[in-house]
Amino acid sequence: MGLTSTSVLVLAVAAAVLLFVATIWLWPRLGGRGWRPLTGRVGLLLATQLAIFASVGLAANKSFLFYGSWADLFGQEQDLGVVVDHSAGGKRVKVVGTQQLDVPGGERPERAGQIQKVVVAGAKSRIDSPAYVYLPPEYFQPAYAKKNFPAAVVLTGYPGTAENLIKGLKYPRTAYELAKKGRMQPMVLVMLRPTVAPPRDTECVDVPGGPQTETFFADDLPTAVSQAYRVGAKPQNWGFVGNSTGGYCALKVAMLHPDRFAAGAGLSAYYKAAEDATTGNLFHGDQSLRNRADLLWNLDNRPPAKSSFLVTTSKQGESNLKATLRFVEKVKAPARVSSITLDSGGHNFTTWRREIPPTLEWLSGRLSAT
Repeated sequence: MGLTSTSVLVLAVAAAVLLFVATIWLWPRLGGRGWRPLTGRVGLLLATQLAIFASVGLAANKSFLFYGSWADLFGQEQDLGVVVDHSAGGKRVKVVGTQQLDVPGGERPERAGQIQKVVVAGAKSRIDSPAYVYLPPEYFQPAYAKKNFPAAVVLTGYPGTAENLIKGLKYPRTAYELAKKGRMQPMVLVMLRPTVAPPRDTECVDVPGGPQTETFFADDLPTAVSQAYRVGAKPQNWGFVGNSTGGYCALKVAMLHPDRFAAGAGLSAYYKAAEDATTGNLFHGDQSLRNRADLLWNLDNRPPAKSSFLVTTSKQGESNLKATLRFVEKVKAPARVSSITLDSGGHNFTTWRREIPPTLEWLSGRLSAT
């Protein structure tokens, strides 16, 4: 049974409940003096507390996917690194594995699509990053053999794992179900985390003398994917979506690179690059670079482009409400802005799962395959 399976969580909770009941039931019998009753009491208390701790930990991990497997939890992941060819003729996307969707007919790509685990090599940024690529069922069907598909980059928050987008936020399954119902067009999803230079949080910035993260996301990634898959290379073929830090990155890259992305959606996004212990010195004292990483400053000081933005917040539970309202007010034509404002919803997976279906529908309506 996997670390994130419901069965493991149920067993842990059941064990905690049984140990609690056993402690109450046996406590009078262990009330005597001597080392045996004392050992029994200590053992029951420790076992019960460990079971409760394990239950809480498993529940939290199932919701937020800090660890994807037992091997990951115990630091025993044995997958070897992948050598990526950076020569001029080398492929910039290397497929290292595949997995099926948890839907009926999931074993057949032409019915359920497929998720490919890949490594993307950045030609300009020199950044290599693992990612997952969701290919819709139509990608494998003969009727679509010569047709391109729109694509969207999908980012987690920081630090996050790309698996969160598949298991926790269920982007591929949501896209599959919406397309099947005719509520969005078939779309390729390129899923990864914003931390492409771990463990540093680069805030999708080209750091002077450091990781060129903006270049990777804005240029290298769409170029590599367009060369490896049937995805167009025009702005109207590409969108960007993310949550939290990923949402900030999505809005920023779409805003600063309208020649590569037609739309950007930020779920629970913030609007100015964080600067703290996790980011290090991002700008090296260059105020122009700091301004560039401030989305509200850009809306006030840069000519608007023909871009589409979607921002989300909630009246209770999110700290970005005021900043989101300011962002909406500052967007000027020919740019367009849409928003989702929940009555209540925190900065968590539960909230984002409520926002992802309408976000994908919105994104689908602003992208084209040609």
